[in-house]
Amino acid sequence: MSDAIISFDHVYKEYTLYKNDQERFKALFVKPRHPKINKALKDVTFSINKGESVGIIGDNGAGKSTILKMITGVAHPTKGTVTVKGKVAALLELTAGFSTEMTGRENIYLKGYILGLNDAYIRTIEERIIDFAQLGDYIDQPVRTYSSGMKMRLGFAINVNIEPDILVVDEALSVGDASFKKKCKAKINEIINMGTTVLYVSHNKDSVLEVCKKAIFMKKGELLFCGDVKEAFELYQASKK
Repeated sequence: MSDAIISFDHVYKEYTLYKNDQERFKALFVKPRHPKINKALKDVTFSINKGESVGIIGDNGAGKSTILKMITGVAHPTKGTVTVKGKVAALLELTAGFSTEMTGRENIYLKGYILGLNDAYIRTIEERIIDFAQLGDYIDQPVRTYSSGMKMRLGFAINVNIEPDILVVDEALSVGDASFKKKCKAKINEIINMGTTVLYVSHNKDSVLEVCKKAIFMKKGELLFCGDVKEAFELYQASKK
């Protein structure tokens, strides 16, 4: 796994489930006697090399989102090791980290700082982001005045223009009108062609086959297959019978 840009080594992830917020708050001070545990990942091991485009497939609750959260640093394993090398852009929760009182332009810098970028680098991509987002004069207005679609366009524009080493894409992503969606898809394909490592989550077989040569098939927190994308889908379809 030493040459991998992403590696999971015997990773487990468990979440404690609570009936309500009161129980969750109480657990901060008193350990529950018989907690209900959700085993989101069970002994997951795989590696992804630089430049690979990998699909992650499986039914809801398979563990796909948990894997993505670990790669983006939102969640950490209960046991095992997750290694990620390089800058990660995630087209998932696009508006996460925005300050509603700051302008769109100011949020470009805020989001950049969260991603570990410095002022000099952000300045080099600032106009590219603004041009891509197509927000016009709204770029200098507080984000609280934006529609949800405008905020998502700005979030997308930031993530695809930071020149990431790893791009995480959720196909369920919906950004703007038909013409803007087409522009987004073209940008994602451009990033893939540049040799960026891509993780692509989708239930659509044709969509995954178009983007990926390799796939990870997850079921109920377990990794059942990691390899050729067509073989992964054959196993996925067989598991439904």
